[in-house]
Amino acid sequence: MLTRKQHDLLQFIQSRLQRDGVPPSFDEMKEALDLRSKSGIHRLITALEERGFIRRLAHRARAIEIVRLPESLDPPRPAPDAAAVPSPGFVEAASIELPVMGRIAAGTPIEAIQHASRNVAVPAAMLAARARHYALEVKGDSMIEAGINNGDIVVIQEQPTAQNGDIVVALIEGEEATLKTFRRRGTAIALEAANPAYQTRIYQDHQVKVQGKLVGLIRTY
Repeated sequence: MLTRKQHDLLQFIQSRLQRDGVPPSFDEMKEALDLRSKSGIHRLITALEERGFIRRLAHRARAIEIVRLPESLDPPRPAPDAAAVPSPGFVEAASIELPVMGRIAAGTPIEAIQHASRNVAVPAAMLAARARHYALEVKGDSMIEAGINNGDIVVIQEQPTAQNGDIVVALIEGEEATLKTFRRRGTAIALEAANPAYQTRIYQDHQVKVQGKLVGLIRTY
């Protein structure tokens, strides 16, 4: 059984992964749970990891992935066969196959590949029920401070619009695609990197077409 604080923290991490594609910072966790110090968050994270609900990825700040969810947080699904029923009170997170539509640049924009090269299994909790999604392999390091590394698979929800602060797939002048943070500045659009080695690129509104928003990230070792 999880304590109330452990449950609340797991729910907060799940909601931020669904919304932003990256986990919250320890400061954001502390504020969300109304704790006085980050040491309390460290204890909760350790407890969730020891119980097998999350996994911390080595050598990366804010690198947390959800391994499984308690039944109270997992979306309802048809009952499995009796032989496949997990331990009482818990269910394994379901997965859905998405097409990997080629590579996307997290650096200098590169040509977008428009056909599926393979499929990847994605946790169902990352995906909105009534939206279309696809996956892209990241090339480059310009989003590294947002926890997005070269070789990662990003999960994209198809949509033509974005809010300031969203990480989006942006098609530039109909030819080149890139993964950047979206900012609207009057009639201009800024595509911001998450790496100080890369400059923010400014375009006119008609030069940029949003093709989707980041909602998840898959990393393999």
